[in-house]
Amino acid sequence: MNLSCQDHLVPGDTLSKKLENLEKLGFVGIELWGRQQLGEKIREVKEAFASYKVRPSVICAGYGGDLLSPETKMRQEAIEGIIQRLKWASEIGAVGVIFVPTFGGPKLPDLSPLYPSVVDLEKRLLVSECKVLAKEGENQGVCAILEPLNRYETHLINRLEQGLEIVEEVGSAGLRLMADFFHMNIEESNVSEALLKASKYIVHVHLADSNRVLPGYGHTDFTPIRTLLSKGYDKYFSLECRIPGDPLSELRKFVEFISRYR
Repeated sequence: MNLSCQDHLVPGDTLSKKLENLEKLGFVGIELWGRQQLGEKIREVKEAFASYKVRPSVICAGYGGDLLSPETKMRQEAIEGIIQRLKWASEIGAVGVIFVPTFGGPKLPDLSPLYPSVVDLEKRLLVSECKVLAKEGENQGVCAILEPLNRYETHLINRLEQGLEIVEEVGSAGLRLMADFFHMNIEESNVSEALLKASKYIVHVHLADSNRVLPGYGHTDFTPIRTLLSKGYDKYFSLECRIPGDPLSELRKFVEFISRYR
């Protein structure tokens, strides 16, 4: 099981110190927030990784705009931002870039009867945009990674099967899925079955318990991890959660807790 952690959760004043701490704890990956500073310091980032075994797992968001905005400028900003981060991911050797189609409710107009619903229109637009992102991903040897979110954060793409529908329609290795245990705990009727059906396309996993705290602090069942591992999943399980107490101590306890699901 390849463990990763989002960079802001790791104690350390520099990336090098964070990598040092993660390596001591038994992590093999770090998830980098895709803020503009990452691109501005890409050479320094690559140099830091050269001294440690911990690798960059993925780049998480950090771009502006909205893929499903009614404004062309906002949609283009999101596309260009994701493409820029796909290039960064390729340069540092990460799996790809996590993106969310949109947050909140629908923003596009109702165009019925041309489209039966706004959601249908959104999906057609999303597929078109994902083809652009997937092509760039293929060119760079990385993936644009679609993340389903729970219904309280977005109205569109809440379950893995909905993300799978988009990925299969695009039909490119440059577009893949990620699975998040926090969101799945809310939306999936059977997490193991959802992972099983989508396993071929999953390239990243987020871990958090039911209360958004480290696994072990809530009531989420993490045994479906074994389902994914049984299908040959060899990418990262990355923490995206709150950490109570001393980070080093809590991260050490997490490694011990999650190891039972190997």
